[in-house]
Amino acid sequence: MSIKGKAYIAGIYEHPTRLARDLSLSQIHAEVAAGTLADAGLTIKDVDGYFCAGDAPGLGPMSMVDYLGLKVRHVDSTDVGGSSYVLHVGHAAEAIAAGKCRVALITLAGRPRAEGMATGTVPRSRGGTPTPDEPFEFPYGPTVVNMYAMCAMRHMHEFGTTSEQLAWIKVAASHHAQHNPHALLRDVVTVEDVVNSPVIADPLRRLDCCVITDGGGAIVVVAPEIAAKLKRPKVRLIGAGEAIKGQMGGKVDLTYSGARYSGPAAFAEAGVTPADIKYVSIYDSFTITVLMQLEDLGFAEKGKGGRLVADGNLISGVGKLPFNTDGGGLCSNHPGNRGGLTKVLEAVRQLRGEAHPAVQVKNCDLALAHGTGGSLGLRHGSATVILERE
Repeated sequence: MSIKGKAYIAGIYEHPTRLARDLSLSQIHAEVAAGTLADAGLTIKDVDGYFCAGDAPGLGPMSMVDYLGLKVRHVDSTDVGGSSYVLHVGHAAEAIAAGKCRVALITLAGRPRAEGMATGTVPRSRGGTPTPDEPFEFPYGPTVVNMYAMCAMRHMHEFGTTSEQLAWIKVAASHHAQHNPHALLRDVVTVEDVVNSPVIADPLRRLDCCVITDGGGAIVVVAPEIAAKLKRPKVRLIGAGEAIKGQMGGKVDLTYSGARYSGPAAFAEAGVTPADIKYVSIYDSFTITVLMQLEDLGFAEKGKGGRLVADGNLISGVGKLPFNTDGGGLCSNHPGNRGGLTKVLEAVRQLRGEAHPAVQVKNCDLALAHGTGGSLGLRHGSATVILERE
């Protein structure tokens, strides 16, 4: 069963805070839920499906359904890291198409900045029950940033990708973030600024890394008959794909991501090609994340992503492929290490024509949002959705 045209995104909301010392995770979830329902023109009583990931406190949907005062008949707490909330959009559409719910609420919240997290320093093993491979990896000191740096170094070795090319991704994000009043970093940077910033894990530098923020966001996905009654621009989900890339028994190729599989699945269901896409929201935990995903999604041949992103090609109004026009995780917002949700939010803004006028893509009728969760250098999830303005 295809989900093409079976569900619409009716409401979106992004929490304005980037530092939430006086808010609990539950409060942020509640505030973004209220915001997205107000945006859609719905109430909490309309919600009959709820979706969250590992950022939800307590027992996930059991705790949050009770806290939010929901009466639901369908829940989903699939957690695939940063790709979770892109995947949830697809899962919500599946649930709606199957008749399991009609109004699906998806909420994200995080407080990593208030809790003192530093960029990329979290060990890959965080205690609790380890993944099967972690006992063998942990003695070598894997962290988030050095696993991504390993992919960047391999990409440079295989294809001649340069630090300057990666830097253009941050430059583009900064050009967009200057117009976002809520962005954590609003200063426009140059290629020279990026390549001269301190090395965090060779070859990645400080400005190759995403920001750490508190905050969150929410999405409401509804059935077509609900969307028809709402006074909001209609954004239709026409394709979705998901994939897991693991260690493959040690046969690891660091030059590609799970987007190699989730992207083609989404494009096939949508019946469109990368050339048709007007705007892309790409998960940007690090600059190398963006470059590899653009290649794997089909926007550039493998190894030629550096040429695609260079010279302002990702800057709205200047380049051929505008991306992350809110500033993305590199400059604006990255709550709870699950930045995929914010990618969907900006894609919807673009399709509605509600992005900042300085970055709004002209005639934007087809957009893609993609999330990556876990680590490119180890195991990770990938999720892709393709959205259309009706």
